[in-house]
Amino acid sequence: MLNFLKLVNIIKVCINNTFNIKSLEKIRIKYISKNGILSKKINNILYNNIYFKKKYGFFLRICKLNIENKIFFKKKIINKFLFQKKIINEKIDCTLPGRFISSGSFHPITKAINKIENFFKKLGFNFFYGPEIENVYYNFESLNIYKNHPAMDMHDTFWLNKNKLLRTQTSSMQVRIMEKFNPPIKALFPGKVFRNDYDSTHTPMFHQIEGLIIDKNINFSNLKWILKKFLYFFFEKNINIRFRSSYFPFTVPSAEVDIMKKNGKWLEILGCGMVHPKVLNNMNINNNLFLGCAFGIGIERIISLKYNISDIRIFFENDLRFLSYFK
Repeated sequence: MLNFLKLVNIIKVCINNTFNIKSLEKIRIKYISKNGILSKKINNILYNNIYFKKKYGFFLRICKLNIENKIFFKKKIINKFLFQKKIINEKIDCTLPGRFISSGSFHPITKAINKIENFFKKLGFNFFYGPEIENVYYNFESLNIYKNHPAMDMHDTFWLNKNKLLRTQTSSMQVRIMEKFNPPIKALFPGKVFRNDYDSTHTPMFHQIEGLIIDKNINFSNLKWILKKFLYFFFEKNINIRFRSSYFPFTVPSAEVDIMKKNGKWLEILGCGMVHPKVLNNMNINNNLFLGCAFGIGIERIISLKYNISDIRIFFENDLRFLSYFK
């Protein structure tokens, strides 16, 4: 029994002299774990001698429990000390200036689309988004563009198979909307379009917004008024605009709208016209009762003109110096 008490005192001294969690854990395993020295000694006393079991059993258990508690509280003291030390070593100097974090912003193309949408919302337009993978019917045939038309040439279109392609224009949404809704219609279709072209004024993917109006008693003058008001709103000033006769298979008459640049040269920024009677007939809309007008705006083109950007490819290069200009 004296040897047992002597062992208990040795363990207590070891615990008192320890200031390390790992060392404390080693003491616990060595002495009071299932196979520890103290645990084995208690088992030998209690199970080999019935006399000692009756006389000292409770006392031996209390001794072991006391050692366990001592290890537990010593561990709390060490952890508290380590935590306080960590606080002292990692304290923050509140007088130091904070780190600069640059805030993000919308991409200039997204900003332009939002601005355009805000203008046309006030005129009662609704907004629709269509699929970027189209079939031949919606992208070409329903818009009066048939098999031998140059727009179907491989040099312009990304074909996925004989019937599927990446849409070349948001005009494909005109037919989808006329199929779904009866006149009167005021709709705007923003989205990405794809053409096999790449230079300073063209990219394989770019953004368009297509507008469509189907109603009674509308004419080309109404279309001109809308587009002029929009361009004055977007450029935030009165600019030189001209409507130039053009050709689109799905509008007649058709026109392109040009804006005069600072160097005195004209730049084409959008196409427009009255919806072709064949397109209306394809949708079972009486072209003697209803007329339609449509327009398509190149987003990158009008942003480039507004901010005097010479190469539209910079919109897709993720140059933070360029993007931060539009914050």
